[in-house]
Amino acid sequence: MKKFNRRYDDIITLDNLLRAWEQFLSGKKNRTDVVEFQNHLMDNICDLQRSLEDKTYVHGAYHAFNISDPKPRSIHKATVRDRLLHHLIHSELYEYFDQKFIYDSYSCRMEKGTHKAMNRFRDFGRIVSKNNTRTCWVLKCDIRKFFANIDHTILKDILAKHIEDRDVLNLLGNIIDSFSTLGRKEVGLPLGNLTSQLLVNIYMNEFDQFMKRTVKAEYYIRYADDFVILHEDEEYLKQLIPKISNFLQDQLGLCLHPDKLFLKTLVSGVDFLGWVHFPHHRTLRTATKRRMFIRIQDHSTQETIQSYLGLMRHGNTHQLQKNPLFLDVKIKDR
Repeated sequence: MKKFNRRYDDIITLDNLLRAWEQFLSGKKNRTDVVEFQNHLMDNICDLQRSLEDKTYVHGAYHAFNISDPKPRSIHKATVRDRLLHHLIHSELYEYFDQKFIYDSYSCRMEKGTHKAMNRFRDFGRIVSKNNTRTCWVLKCDIRKFFANIDHTILKDILAKHIEDRDVLNLLGNIIDSFSTLGRKEVGLPLGNLTSQLLVNIYMNEFDQFMKRTVKAEYYIRYADDFVILHEDEEYLKQLIPKISNFLQDQLGLCLHPDKLFLKTLVSGVDFLGWVHFPHHRTLRTATKRRMFIRIQDHSTQETIQSYLGLMRHGNTHQLQKNPLFLDVKIKDR
C-alpha cells in the first residue's frame, strides 16, 4: 500500500500556512475573532509556525455551544489559531485519503454530497428492482452517537497504517487528543473541526472496505453515520445485521442505533437523508416540511424562500410549492 509520504517539515512551512489562511478566510472575514487574528496576521502565523517547528505546539481549548440541526447538537469551536492549522492539515491529507475511500462514501467529500447520494440510491433501486418489476429490500442503519464514540487509539492506529512520518502522526495525535467526550478519556471528536470531517471518513473507511471487500455488498451507500444496503433478498439483509454490528463493535468501538435500524421495501418508502424515497419519486420527510413552514413563518424573506425552493428541486414537491406561504412571501417581497 502506497503511504502518505509528505514530510512534517515540508508541511508546516510559512508559505503553506499562508495558503491555508486564504482558504480559512473564505466567508469569515467579518467575524470578530478572525478580525482580531488578522490585525496581527504575520506575527500570529509566524508564532504558530515556530511552535510547530520546535514541536511545542499544543492545541487550545474549545468554545462550546448548542445548535438545532434539526436535532440538538453540541458544537465545539476551536480558536482561529487552531482552526488555521486544521485547514493546513486537511489540505495536506485530503487528496491522499480521498483516493483510498470507496466511490459510494458521500459525506464531506469534493464532488459528492447528499444530492449525489440520493441519486445513487435512486439508481441502485432501479437496478435491484429490475426497473421496478421486482421487490427491492433496503436495510437502513445509523450509528449511535457517532462523533462522541470515535476511539482515539483506534483512529491513531489507522492513521499509522498510512502515514510514515512520526512527527506528522504526533501532530495529528495532538489534534485528536485535544477533545474528548464528557467523562470519557480518549474517546470522541468535536463537531465543528474541519479535521473531524476527514478523520471520521478515515475511521469509517475501515467499515466501508469491510462492506465492499468482505461482505461484498454491491449496493451500499454511506453518508457519515447513515448507511443503506439494497438487495432483492430480505433474508440476506437480515443476516447482515449481526455481521455489521459485530464489526462496528469489535473493530471500531461503535454501536448501531437500535431505534434507527429499518428493513423495508422500497415501494413502502425509505427515509434517507431527509427525503422519503419511493421507486418513482421522493418526497420531503414530514418533519422537514414542518420545520420548513415554521421557519418561513418566522423568517418570511425572499432569501429563505429561495433556499427552500432550491432544496425542493431535488424531489417531487410541485404541490408543496403551491402552498400559500410561498405565494404570500413572494407578494410581500415585491
